Amino acid sequence: MTLALARLILAQICLHACMTGLRLASPLLALKAGYSTFPVGFLLALFALTQVFLALPAGRFADRNGLRLPVTGSVAMAVLGAGLAAVFPVYPVLCLSALLSGGATGIALIALQRHVGRAVEGSTQLKQVFSWLAMGPAVSNFIGPFGAGLLIDYAGAAPGDIFGYRAAFAMLAVLPLLTWALVRGVQELPPIHPPANAAKARVWDLLHDPMLRRLLLVNWFLSSSWDVHTFVVPILGHERGLSASTIGTILGVFAIAAAVVRMVMPLVAQHLREWAVITSAMGATALLFAAYPLLHGAVAMGACSVLLGLALGSVQPMVMSTLHQITPEHRHGEALGLRLMTINASSVMMPMLFGLASAYIGVAGLFWVVGAVVGSGTRTAWQLKTADFGAS
Repeated sequence: MTLALARLILAQICLHACMTGLRLASPLLALKAGYSTFPVGFLLALFALTQVFLALPAGRFADRNGLRLPVTGSVAMAVLGAGLAAVFPVYPVLCLSALLSGGATGIALIALQRHVGRAVEGSTQLKQVFSWLAMGPAVSNFIGPFGAGLLIDYAGAAPGDIFGYRAAFAMLAVLPLLTWALVRGVQELPPIHPPANAAKARVWDLLHDPMLRRLLLVNWFLSSSWDVHTFVVPILGHERGLSASTIGTILGVFAIAAAVVRMVMPLVAQHLREWAVITSAMGATALLFAAYPLLHGAVAMGACSVLLGLALGSVQPMVMSTLHQITPEHRHGEALGLRLMTINASSVMMPMLFGLASAYIGVAGLFWVVGAVVGSGTRTAWQLKTADFGAS
């Protein structure tokens, strides 16, 4: 891993940690203020909602302007969002902060992914750098909530008072400034201009490519599987009589396994084929979803969670590598934005659908239905084989 890539990973961690910290502190403050679970759920949905609408424009903006300008704008949005929450810690402002920080994270992520993908050559290097870059969210998902939680509990006169929340929001507002400092020194890559005779770019042109359609569909299947696991395991654990700490541990080992597999993948990237990893992950996910509801002990559920983390954690670098190889270079940002838009639209809608479905078919039924859908999608993943560019 080069120094430049390490700087970009740290930059991503600092900005993403701002959002994940807000995602912990904001709903806690709303609950403390007496809001019910519905407005709290609405607040959480806003973190993903902005990215649904900004992802495509952000991708096109990155295609035109490179790395530093989109990241600078993202930093300004994130600092404003967290800063407003620190000054005015009330529910309407928390909603605005969620929109700003969520949008900032999406814009910066697209610019960073585009830059990293253009900075390397060949399938092997793409898989390596995207495996390293995928480590960032795993780290920031710990740093942001952990730091915010400590300040909420210990920065005020009493645990959980308003001064603790203000301190947490203020700390989160500082983190994006570190992102700006890290990105300032990164050298911009030469701009890529569309061909002189190219028609005006439209997103439908990208979707006409059957390989990209297959890739987005597979990515949606696996992203939804991740959401199902996060949503259902607490419910399933509660039904099994497991404690909150045990349920948290089961979810924690899933995240650790996903991070570990991404650490290992750069070491064996030259031996991996994108289509083979994605197809295997889908098949493994379908089998593990079939078994999960049949497990009653915490150890068995934890082991299944680890295997699922290994399977799902391997997917993102492969998807990103394939996407950069099947889309025109001057439209990489737009393609990344399209992918991010579909994922976040799913994150907004799917939890509500999961809740409705589980009420009718039960938690086990939800696992089995989603597992069957993912299993049926392995044929689509197999068809990505025609996009195999080798390990060059």
